[in-house]
Amino acid sequence: MNDLTQTPEMLISGMGARARAAAAILATVTDAQKIDALRRAAQALRDQAPQILAANARDVENAAANGLSPAMLDRLRLDEGRVAATAAGVDQVATLDNPLGSVIDKQVRPNGMELSRVRVPLGVIGIIYESRPNVTADAAALCLRAGNAVILRGGSEAKESNRAIHAAMAEGIAAAGLPADAVQLVPTTDRAAVGALLKASDFIDLIVPRGGKSLVARVQEEARVPVLAHLDGINHSYVDGAADPDMAMKLVVNAKMRRTGICGATETVLIDKAFGAAPAVVTALLDAKCEVRGDVAVQAMDARVTAASDEDWDTEYLDAIVSVRLVDGLDEALAHIAAHASHHTDAIITEDAGKAERFLNAVDSAIVMWNASTQFADGGEFGLGAEIGISTGRLHARGPVALEGLTTYKWLVRGTGQTRP
Repeated sequence: MNDLTQTPEMLISGMGARARAAAAILATVTDAQKIDALRRAAQALRDQAPQILAANARDVENAAANGLSPAMLDRLRLDEGRVAATAAGVDQVATLDNPLGSVIDKQVRPNGMELSRVRVPLGVIGIIYESRPNVTADAAALCLRAGNAVILRGGSEAKESNRAIHAAMAEGIAAAGLPADAVQLVPTTDRAAVGALLKASDFIDLIVPRGGKSLVARVQEEARVPVLAHLDGINHSYVDGAADPDMAMKLVVNAKMRRTGICGATETVLIDKAFGAAPAVVTALLDAKCEVRGDVAVQAMDARVTAASDEDWDTEYLDAIVSVRLVDGLDEALAHIAAHASHHTDAIITEDAGKAERFLNAVDSAIVMWNASTQFADGGEFGLGAEIGISTGRLHARGPVALEGLTTYKWLVRGTGQTRP
């Protein structure tokens, strides 16, 4: 057990050293052993669901008392279905193809040397996250299956839930004969521990922040190790003039309102002036209990629409609020997205395949969709099992990051005595 009287630097150094040792062991075990560990961990989550739900109830009660928004409470709250889904996600990671050892490419040089690139683990990953306790299980499962040790630092609002979920995961991992130190949870919510984690370059190979803009900004500013991150999920759904009205209403409402507090939620709806059912789309949002902030043309469609400010087009609400603007065709929609998007997820709704393909090619986001809800921006929905997060950067991995994104590669050279002239 970690001694909470240690300084944050001492605490993280000790955890890092144990994680590095655990990663070395993981590099030598078979994939079957890791699968067994995940199966046992998933069962432990199911067996310990009452304890997990009791811990979560304490977190939710404290968070509500502290004024956490309804959308954030939704991210935090667990029920029997969500715990079961978390366990199922761990089981699903166990079914995925093992990326380790796979040959990316191979060639034989003119001198006879055989070169190949093969996938290997990254090593030790630090994950800093807020609100959503299922990340504890998702991150642990993905990192373990990809052969990495992980140090988890959850948010203070979910501390009891994270501890309960981590306890179940650790029990399953240890029961399979793998080192429990492969998955560690920082035992303190002291913000100084985050700073220590960000500077632990001797032990941490990659930092993954999952949270709000202030968290990600701090990580990017202070980290002394590589960072895999996404900023805001300022996602757009563009309703083209050639969109099917019924489809447009259904997709826009789902993209905004299914779960407003997730990073895949649509925050701005752009509607082509040529789309005749624009008032119906706006009304559908309002009737779904969504606050609509619109430009002058949108305000004229319904008295319940309030005026959008310049800041609204750059806001990730994570709540039942959406900004709506009428645009003069695809070009203006693309210009708006280029100016205001966060390169996370953007969608077009249209029956015009030519416009759709142009949108798919022109929008520079990690995920670009045609006739689908932005709420599908999720590793599980992409068939990746769970996800470590959605990367909006351009290096290493982009979009939902799962097993392959948690690996790197090394070159293997097989020779027969070649010397370089």
